[in-house]
Amino acid sequence: MTTDPRSHGLWATTAPPAPDTSPLRGEARADVAVVGAGYTGLSAALHLAKAGARVTVLEGEAVGFGGSGRNVGLVNAGLWVKPDLVPAALGAERGERLLALLGAAPRLVFDLVAEHAIACEAETAGTLHCAVGRKGLADLADRARQWQARGAPVRLLDAAEAARLTGTAAYTGALLDARAGTIQPLAYARGLGHAALAAGASIHTGSPVVGVAEDGARWRLTTPGGSVSADWVIVATNAYTKAPWPEIRAEIAHLPYFNIATAPLSGNLRGTILPGRQGAWDTKPVLTSFRLDAAGRLVLGSVGALRGTGAAIHRAWARRTLKSLFPQAADVPFEAEWYGKIGMTADALPRFHRFARNVVAFSGYNGRGIAPGTAFGRVLADLVAGRITEADLPLPVTEPVPLGFRAAREFTYEVGAQAVHLAEARFPGPTRPHTPAD
Repeated sequence: MTTDPRSHGLWATTAPPAPDTSPLRGEARADVAVVGAGYTGLSAALHLAKAGARVTVLEGEAVGFGGSGRNVGLVNAGLWVKPDLVPAALGAERGERLLALLGAAPRLVFDLVAEHAIACEAETAGTLHCAVGRKGLADLADRARQWQARGAPVRLLDAAEAARLTGTAAYTGALLDARAGTIQPLAYARGLGHAALAAGASIHTGSPVVGVAEDGARWRLTTPGGSVSADWVIVATNAYTKAPWPEIRAEIAHLPYFNIATAPLSGNLRGTILPGRQGAWDTKPVLTSFRLDAAGRLVLGSVGALRGTGAAIHRAWARRTLKSLFPQAADVPFEAEWYGKIGMTADALPRFHRFARNVVAFSGYNGRGIAPGTAFGRVLADLVAGRITEADLPLPVTEPVPLGFRAAREFTYEVGAQAVHLAEARFPGPTRPHTPAD
């Protein structure tokens, strides 16, 4: 794992040790080669190895290095887009299949945590999507209606209930989703790695795939130190994709997201902020997220990169936000900061690709990686093992389509977030200027 403190921040200092891995040396043979040791790749490897397959995971950096080790740690159900938009985009059958899969995905995460005794600070008290103003409350009421029509255990809270559960009177209401919760995200990724190894998988870190070619009826993946021959290849690299599948990177824009954590709150303060231990975020276009870790640190997050001019701007935003939402904790010092990349697709929906015979991938998680990544990893395992066919998948097989004006989008995301956070400092109020970061 990198020694840069802004890479994984608090999660790197509080996670249990990573599994014992080493770079690939020489030639190896497997039934399935998995590229990427994040949630999707490790879930696929775990489920395949438990079924008896020979699995080799190739990771260019370390277990959980990408978005899996840097995110907020909200184990959410569903997608960013509202439920009714999913069947409208994918068709009724696949759309409802995807919603059912991702609605149950947090349960899969927490079941794996329990089954494999993963020490990742799992909290199953739900999440709070907090409404800003009347528009935000109307949006959440619509989401609640759509999920409730599908039998989901979600409930719209009024302002008083939202204040009781968050500890702040800043919100006009909130959507409580009982399916969801929080984890220490890097600890969960490392736990999946330990579980996959225990099930019989091999994991090679420091082993970026630099080439892939057909080798008779099989595939040969080349790394700087060796190669793996496999019948199937699962590509699970998402926002951190490099060669040899540049088409994944071409279809997603990088949205930067940062987190800044306080020192552990005192016992008295801890009881006044998120007393039920839910994770939370709001309905603002450039959102604010907040949650507690097991030691009582308050982790604040938003869109932006902690580099260049953004570092000072976003630190100042975090201090103002802490004082605004939780004035009782206004003077608590910050002790960690970090940021990473979210892979955004054009329509905020994930993708399934078949790059060649027996070479498959899910990508484009749009900020919802923990539960979907875990669930999609199991789906890929089922596909490779022949338990399902492509007709049974929750997404259609599509060709990667390069995202138009990708560089401009990424520039706008990063600079736009700085502009919004600066504007809030000069013109504080209940609303924020709109940016593409929604």
